[in-house]
Amino acid sequence: MKIVHTLADLRLALAASQHPAFVPTMGNLHAGHLDLVTRAKTLGDCTVVSIFVNRMQFAPHEDFDSYPRTLKADAEQLRAQGCDLVFAPSERELYPQPQTFKVLPDPALADILEGHFRPGFFTGVCTVVMKLFQAVFAGKAQGTAVFGQKDRQQLMVVRRMVEQFALPTCIVTGPTQRAADGLALSSRNVYLSAAERAEAVQLSLALKALGQAVRASGTPDLPALEQQAMQALSARGWKPDYLTVRRQSDLLLPTPAELATSALTALGAARLGSTRLIDNLDI
Repeated sequence: MKIVHTLADLRLALAASQHPAFVPTMGNLHAGHLDLVTRAKTLGDCTVVSIFVNRMQFAPHEDFDSYPRTLKADAEQLRAQGCDLVFAPSERELYPQPQTFKVLPDPALADILEGHFRPGFFTGVCTVVMKLFQAVFAGKAQGTAVFGQKDRQQLMVVRRMVEQFALPTCIVTGPTQRAADGLALSSRNVYLSAAERAEAVQLSLALKALGQAVRASGTPDLPALEQQAMQALSARGWKPDYLTVRRQSDLLLPTPAELATSALTALGAARLGSTRLIDNLDI
């Protein structure tokens, strides 16, 4: 496995590759990331993983400075997983000048849910992903990028960006990886205390219960069910941003008829102590 830190070295290392398979990450890797790498290994002639904590997708009050940076440990895991190439650029390398050109995603998708509570987040995501795609796939006939389903809205935003810009990139989805108790694996789980870690599974349980309540009712009052789910989680000491049920196709609110017939997803984001967790479950 080779580790490179500059765009020039990345392109040199990829010169012989015709179809790279790419997993973009912010590092502090866990089993969910490694599952994506395993999937990528079957999808291209060179498996590439980027490790870059992207300032553009953090608000001033968020955890950019404290976000875990564990390159040595990450590299050891990736080497064991059979990764071919790691791209770990500095901020100056990827943003050599102020990034005044940005990719602005469709607000109908990007300004709801995560985008509502983290304004500008998906602009930061799309801009860095576009830059990384250009770095990894430039001059290639085809590329494949693998994203996890835990960040459901991010996956949909990136997929729509690829479609609208007609990028020669195939987006492949890996399912959410979970701990034995059902907690979705996340780099931010390391922030949880032992007591918080034991409690953290309640977010996925709340989403499961919300989904079951929607499906069990012939004519569900969705706002009331969502409010009840939020109150139940709050009673346990959480600070929820949202627990909601949306259409799988576009994450918009389902009509009453669609609540009974359409493919739906329960999504949630909530803060436990100082740690903000997100999850989603198809129902």
